[in-house]
Amino acid sequence: MSEEITPDSEPPHPTGDLLSSDHIADVLRDRIRSGELPMHAKLPTQRALVEEFGVNRTIVRQALGILEREGYVSTRGRGAPALVSAPTADTPRPAGVEVADRIAVAFQAADVSIDAFCLTTETLNSALAAPLIAISAGELAPVSISVRVLLPSPDAPLAYPRLVSDPDDRRPRARLRQLTRTFSTSLRHQLTSLAEMRLVPKVSVEIRSVPITPVQKLYLLNGTEVLTAYYQVVPRVVEFEREQLEIYDVLGLSSKVFRSSSDTAFVEESHLWFESLWSTLAQPLTLG
Repeated sequence: MSEEITPDSEPPHPTGDLLSSDHIADVLRDRIRSGELPMHAKLPTQRALVEEFGVNRTIVRQALGILEREGYVSTRGRGAPALVSAPTADTPRPAGVEVADRIAVAFQAADVSIDAFCLTTETLNSALAAPLIAISAGELAPVSISVRVLLPSPDAPLAYPRLVSDPDDRRPRARLRQLTRTFSTSLRHQLTSLAEMRLVPKVSVEIRSVPITPVQKLYLLNGTEVLTAYYQVVPRVVEFEREQLEIYDVLGLSSKVFRSSSDTAFVEESHLWFESLWSTLAQPLTLG
């Protein structure tokens, strides 16, 4: 499953100057993650942030509220500077938070590339939501976006998901096929629509499958950063075709993510590993 769209002409660059609370939160979050604002440091006052970003105090408060909900800062009220309370860059966080954070940073580049290996694209879809909204609002203007995704083939004899009481029952695999179709179709549509609407000059999306049960998820961002997380198998009850099924499954959004960008050897080895699967065992994803 692949699609590449290149409009005949590039769209005009956004002209709006007013920044959103999400964008300001992104900037401050990146300063915290990079260590520019270390643990327990005071953030600039709300007045200083208003002057720096050229927005009103309400937008600044909304941005601080986002960071407080995510655990990056603790606010003290009455305009007093917020304090950094985020974990250090080496502390792993749930995939639902960490992948979104790092993809938001990756989208600051002119040319965005994402290679992903995962069970479904649920985490990736969720992480892309904020950057895609920012592009639609004219707050981000990448020149190109290239996304390649490797997923396990639902038709392969995967170790999971499987029924706890009967490993041969095919319903958990049928459910996985349904989820894969839903998330991958949504991912491809969201990205290619950016080119169709002339918001991004070039967009490429390709999804392939491999007959492998993933024991971890991996994201390579702009060829310089790797995010990895282990899938932990857990028993849980899910609904499929109006039936309650107790299955062995994994919860990808809550798995802890480890980030590496300074270890260039690890980044390169991860890239070679991804390419080895992509160019040999992987086949275009078909979910007819």
